[in-house]
Amino acid sequence: MSKKLVLLVEGHTEYGAVGAFLKRWLDARLAEPVGVQAIRFDGWQDLLTNAPRRARLFLDEIPNRSEIIAVIGLIDLYGPTFYPDDINSVPERYAWGKAHIEKLVSHPGYHQFFAVHETEAWLLSDLQRFQPDVRKALTEKSKNPETINFDEPPAKLLDRVYMSCKKRHYEKVIEARNHFPHLDPSVAATKCPYLRQMLNELLTIIQDART
Repeated sequence: MSKKLVLLVEGHTEYGAVGAFLKRWLDARLAEPVGVQAIRFDGWQDLLTNAPRRARLFLDEIPNRSEIIAVIGLIDLYGPTFYPDDINSVPERYAWGKAHIEKLVSHPGYHQFFAVHETEAWLLSDLQRFQPDVRKALTEKSKNPETINFDEPPAKLLDRVYMSCKKRHYEKVIEARNHFPHLDPSVAATKCPYLRQMLNELLTIIQDART
């Protein structure tokens, strides 16, 4: 029986690209491959509202629940407005948001993660995915993509650079569909410490479930 992670994501960008991206990194380190089934919500608010019900459905109720290793939530750190006013830094928001959502779901099989600041940071880790004019404009930002901050997070940065270089907007869903299949997750993990931490935790969750 094949085992899988269920990945709860907030939108079309993550739904179409992130599951396969995570799977490539995990399968390279596992004796047996693992499935990743993405479930899309309509934004982070919808995920917060419905993650408890959907997570328990997969973990406790569906007939083939024995195939489910864990349910994983993934949203961007940038965007949600649920943080307390005094929680401002990346480590604080990550820790608070993770604890808050896992408490809402309240199930040991559920684990919450964040893309810092957005999943586009992972794309910025490897500028070979972009054309030369865009690549040149992003060279400095590519060194530490997760530090592209709340003032101009990765997708907004990409939109500004695309408008400057290509005279068109950066289209999140289309670009993710084009770039993520060619992105090496090991390269992204090298430059993105929070992504690397998430991948290592997912690997541990899978390995612990198989022992």
